[in-house]
Amino acid sequence: MEVFKSLLVIVLSSVLVNNYVLSRFLGICPFLGVSKKLDQASGMGVAVIAVMLIATAATWPIQKFILDPLGLGYMQTIVFIVIIASLVQMLEIVLKKFIPALHAGLGVYLPLITTNCAVLGVAVNNINDGYNFLESMVSSLGAGLGFLLAMVLFAGVRSRIDESKVPKPFRGVAITLIAASFLSLAFMGFGGIVDNLFA
Repeated sequence: MEVFKSLLVIVLSSVLVNNYVLSRFLGICPFLGVSKKLDQASGMGVAVIAVMLIATAATWPIQKFILDPLGLGYMQTIVFIVIIASLVQMLEIVLKKFIPALHAGLGVYLPLITTNCAVLGVAVNNINDGYNFLESMVSSLGAGLGFLLAMVLFAGVRSRIDESKVPKPFRGVAITLIAASFLSLAFMGFGGIVDNLFA
């Protein structure tokens, strides 16, 4: 029961309190660039969840069983970037070969994930936070779900903005950044809720 409680706290923290987009400000490029339409935002979010899980499953053992024992911890960032880029390329090849409809649906989103710093941030933070393999996978799932939540919510906000009369000086990027800051402020309200949940 205690293990389940700790895993639940990790998931809720990753989704709400330490949301990688809205609290840690990682993955802002796809957040701002791919959130214009709900289907694009949700497609990108699901793809990021899959890549975060696969990347964590690959990087955690490499860090613990290769880099740390050989004293090569300083190579972490370079090794993780190469692993994530390779995984995304392999995932794209597999999807193109076996599930062409999904590959066509994701389109440009898969290559975009290679440059998404949130994926690298999750892999590095799981190591830095001292999580074991199961905790790292749960943290990655929570981070991915948090990314998806932020993308879907912001797509909804942007659709409302498009339907509104925005004053001329605020149109375009300005109103998008203002809306993103308000959404980020809203997520700051979740701070402390996870700590008090099981107190």
